[in-house]
Parts: sequence; structure tokens; C-alpha cells
Amino acid sequence: MSYLVLARKYRPQAFDQVIEQVHITRTLTNAIASGRVAHAILYSGPRGTGKTTVARILAKAMNCEQGPTSEPCNDCRSCNEITAGHAADVYEIDGASNNSVDQIRELRENIKYMPAHSPYKIYIIDEVHMLSMAAFNALLKTLEEPPSHVLFMFATTEPHKIPITILSRCQRYDFRRIGLDSITSHMASLCRQEGFEIADESLGLIAREAGGSMRDALSLLDQLMTCSRGVVTHEQVLDILGVIDRKIIFDLAGSVLNANIQAALDIVDDAYDRGHDMKKLYADLLEHFRNLLVVAMGNRIDKLVDLPSGEFEQLVSQAKPVSVGDLNHIFDMLFHAEAAIRLSPQPRLALEMTLIRLLRTKPALSIDVLIDKLDALRQEVSSGEPGHKNVAGSPAPGPQMQSTSAGCPDKPEVSGGGADALSPAEASSGNADQKWKQVGEIISQKIPSLAANLLKCRLKTSVGQTLEIEVPDNGFTINMIQRDNNMAILKQVCTEVYGKQPNIELTLSSSMGGHSQKKKKDSRLKQNAIRHPLVADAIEIFDGKLVDIKVLKA
Repeated sequence: MSYLVLARKYRPQAFDQVIEQVHITRTLTNAIASGRVAHAILYSGPRGTGKTTVARILAKAMNCEQGPTSEPCNDCRSCNEITAGHAADVYEIDGASNNSVDQIRELRENIKYMPAHSPYKIYIIDEVHMLSMAAFNALLKTLEEPPSHVLFMFATTEPHKIPITILSRCQRYDFRRIGLDSITSHMASLCRQEGFEIADESLGLIAREAGGSMRDALSLLDQLMTCSRGVVTHEQVLDILGVIDRKIIFDLAGSVLNANIQAALDIVDDAYDRGHDMKKLYADLLEHFRNLLVVAMGNRIDKLVDLPSGEFEQLVSQAKPVSVGDLNHIFDMLFHAEAAIRLSPQPRLALEMTLIRLLRTKPALSIDVLIDKLDALRQEVSSGEPGHKNVAGSPAPGPQMQSTSAGCPDKPEVSGGGADALSPAEASSGNADQKWKQVGEIISQKIPSLAANLLKCRLKTSVGQTLEIEVPDNGFTINMIQRDNNMAILKQVCTEVYGKQPNIELTLSSSMGGHSQKKKKDSRLKQNAIRHPLVADAIEIFDGKLVDIKVLKA
């Protein structure tokens, strides 16, 4: 008898043996128990996750001598034939090689005949998305209303390629990728049954390389069992499978975080000498920094990072001393360089260039940090009394809430000269000037950035409990003032100065709007002049050239 690989030898023969697909096996079990099994079922999902296996188990459950039952006996004639792969009433068809319309027509002709000795005639079509459009169209009517003794089961890794008319006639089950821990524990169980000794670290590496596919993991494990005798070491696993050791990824990431370009280039050189794929190395490094960023952010780590427990602890330790901003900067640069390395004919040089550029580029500070630093610098420079002068003898450059007009150097003007717009009582007393100036001085000590925006505004009116502030006609200034924290500080300071809690109203200035309307009007007049027939005739007659157009004031 020929050798059976692990994926075939230990293929699950019952629903409860399927790994990490409980949402599907439970539904099918309940459907069998209640007699509500659909006549057409589509299994979709990544490779090696159990689609064909579940289809065979369901076929045994429906054709078992004790069935239909959710627990096939695996002992009767029908179960044994399905397990061996030569059941007379269960047809496994490869959709990639049997994709023509003629073969589907032959299938339609055969389904009218009753099964040989089983309750149902079952058709399992693997990679069904490979069928031609004509074949799909030929299957439509039969799939919608098959004979009562026929069941269809389809399996595919690319359900988006199946016509919607087929999808709407099937009951769909989506398989999930299998987690690292489940793959590792299952392989460890098989190794114990086979008497093969291997380290848990090596099993974790195999599970990672499998990418959520149990079949891929068992194929790699089968290769190790074939190539080695006795206990296999982790170094032998790396050499036999040609995979990149996780220590290399951690060391390379550590050299990047420590800005040690020489160490980073040495690690790349060693990996190149060992024959590792530079594109795979870069993909692993990119995924590693993604995991570091997720760990540093600290949100739903267990769900978003699927790693063995030992490697997860190393990841947390490496991410702890690094800020989220630095990790985001590194991940962003690596991600944007991914296409250049993947498509490069010399990926090693592209990888080294990316690492050099990454370590020579400093991360940019966030806007919030920049504002905080500017505020701290302004407070440091403008500290002291209002009359404090700097070393050069000039007034301190801190934000002031008064300006001096060119014609009257001794007359203070509140925020652009809004005193004449105040109510008569306030203007005559002169208290509005001083109070608004006092508000600006207090805010310049607390939030200089808010004081800088208030300098662009003017106090239009102050009547009763209402302060009307005129803001220049641009969205940035009014948005800065209307921020929750800024508006709360402004109300608090005005309450302290005016002795009452005011209602602050922000109005847009009409001066800039008028200027904009004038520019639009002038532009419209110029366009009309250019299109005027007399202008065109003059240019043509005198062979001239239009140099400029001036709009004369009325």
C-alpha cells in the first residue's frame, strides 16, 4: 500500500473532529437533526480549512445506513466507500478540469437516475468557480429544482467569481482561517501518535508558515518527518523548510528601533547568504511592525495579533519602550516602500535602501505636540510684567490684545479699533477698552494660541450679558475659537473680568466678503471684455495682442 500523507491519514471523519469550524458543523448537525438540509450547499473559504472534508462528512451523514444522522457510523458500506473515495452514489468532480458545458449536460442527464444503494445521489464539485459561464447557465434550472434524491455540494476559494444566479440558489457556509494555537496543538497531537519528537517552537514556526491552512501545516510537518530521523532540532527545521527564523525578524526590528544601520545591514547580509527570500523577509518585517504598533496602542491585542504565547511576550517587551508615533512612522514608511521591493529585480538593494532612508528620516511631530511646544515657548519668552523687555531692549513678542494706529501712536485701540462700535454707555465710560484688553492679557498667559486668534478679531458690541465678537471671514480662526476647551476658557476669563457670565456671539466680518465680491465682479467684467466682438475685431485688424485689461472705477 502506498504511503498516506498526514493530511489524508488524519482527515476528520466526523463533525466534532473538524478544527475551528464550529459555526458550520453545529449548523449542519442541527439541519440534519431537524430534516432541513438544503439541496444545494456552497462551502467557501481559504485553502486547507476543511471545505471538502465537511462535504464528505455531510455526504456520509446523509447516506449512512443509520441516517440521516449527525454522527455517521463510519462502519457501514456507504461510509467506508466515501472514506475510501470510490462511493457509487457520491461523485467528486474537479471543477477545474470538468468545466465545459458538455460535461454539465452529461451531469444533468445522469441525475434523473436513482442512486445505486444509498438514499441520496450526491455531487461534490470542488473549485466550482472554474466552471465556464455556459456551464453555470446549463446548471441553473437543475440546481434550483433537482430531483428529491439529489444533493449538490460546491467548494471554492473564490466565491466572488461565481455568478449571483448560482449563489442565490445555494445555502452558503464561509470557512475561517485556523488559528496558530489550534494548528500547533493539532500537530503536537499527531506527532505524539506518530512517535515523532519536535520542539513546540518549531511547531509554532510551521503553523505560522501555513497561514491558517491545516493542510499546508501538515504538509510541512510531513516533509520534516520524511527528511529527519529521531529528534529534530529547531535549526534543522529552519534549514529543511528554508523559512526565516523569528529571531532574525526581532533582531532586525531591534536594530531599526535603535537606529543602528550597521547592525541592520549585517542582518540583511546574513539572511541573503543563507538563501532567504528578501521579499519574504521584508513582508515578515512589515507584519512585525504592524504587530508592534497594535501592541503599543493596546486595543484588542489578543484578537488582532495571532502569535504563540512566547513570541507574544517578546513582542510586548520590544514595543514597550517605543512611542506609538515612532512605530506609526516606521510602519508607514515600510508600507509605502512595499510595492517597490516586491516588484524590484534586485530586492536586496531595494531593502537596504529602504532601511537607510528609514533610519535617516526623523519622525514628524504631531500637530498637538507642536502647538504645546509653541505655547510653552511663548510663555517662556513672554514671562514677566507687561512692560518686560527682552535682551535686545524691544518689547516681549508675546501676544498683545491692543495695537497702535499709525496716525495716533498714543491712543490704544481694542482688537483692531472696535471701540467706536460699542454701545454709547460703554464707549463713553471707556471701560470696554480696558476690560477687553484685560481679557486678552489673561488669555495670553493661559493659552497663547487662542490669544493669537483673538488678535485677528474685534469686539463689536457689549450690551447686557452679550459680547459680540467679529471674526475675520475664514474658517480656521472661528474653528479655533469654537473649540470646546478654548470657548470654555474664553467664557471663564470674561466672567472673571466682566463680573458676569456673558453670552458670546461670533459673527463673520463682512469686509473680506465684500472684497471677494469685488474681485469676482472685476473678473466677470474682464471676461466680458475679452469676448466682446469689438475687441476681437480690433485685434484681428491691427494684428495685435491682448496684454492687459484694467477695470476703471466709476
